[in-house]
Amino acid sequence: MIQDFLVEMSFSGTAKKQIGRKEIVKQLTNEIKWQAVINNNAEYDGAFYYAVKTTGIFCRPSCKSRVPSRKNVVFFHSPEEALKDGFRPCKRCRPDEPELSVELDKKAYEKITWILEEEYMSPDILPELPLRMGISAFHLQRSYKKHTGYTPRAYLQKVRIIKAKQLLLDNQRSNTEICFSIGFHSLSSFYAAFRAETGLSPGKFRNQTILNT
Repeated sequence: MIQDFLVEMSFSGTAKKQIGRKEIVKQLTNEIKWQAVINNNAEYDGAFYYAVKTTGIFCRPSCKSRVPSRKNVVFFHSPEEALKDGFRPCKRCRPDEPELSVELDKKAYEKITWILEEEYMSPDILPELPLRMGISAFHLQRSYKKHTGYTPRAYLQKVRIIKAKQLLLDNQRSNTEICFSIGFHSLSSFYAAFRAETGLSPGKFRNQTILNT
């Protein structure tokens, strides 16, 4: 994921560690921003804002409003910039409200890890996590990876696939049942994540493990 690359880059090496959040954000291309808007990606909330010329409204990347035409979209680094250009804040996603951003301590990281390990089966755990921790998605992702080496998404995927392997070896559930019971939205995303973690499809993993026991 491109966001992972930016976070990783900002925390590798002595010189790079001095790169502030603004410098990281500057390296987000308009294409990356546009993809975040299309996907309502909350991981970019606080990193930038977008405005629609035809409506005169600006939003957060995660806003669930209808996706506008690309030609009518402009990007801003802050709500102040959008307001200065005459755009009004969206009443749905409230981009004018302050970003929730606090420094995390050891207990906070432990709590995040506990939530991911205990509530992995919830399909909406990732978008809910920043709100529960009182921190922006952008800051949460960057801080958690710096502390643990994983983004919340990557760690959640590991947890889900570990559980999937356990369920596959029970040999009592279908791949579809396992997929949705561990929090994936679709079979395709489950298969892709499982192959990324194990190098095998769920079926091959099940058969191969049974043959070797």
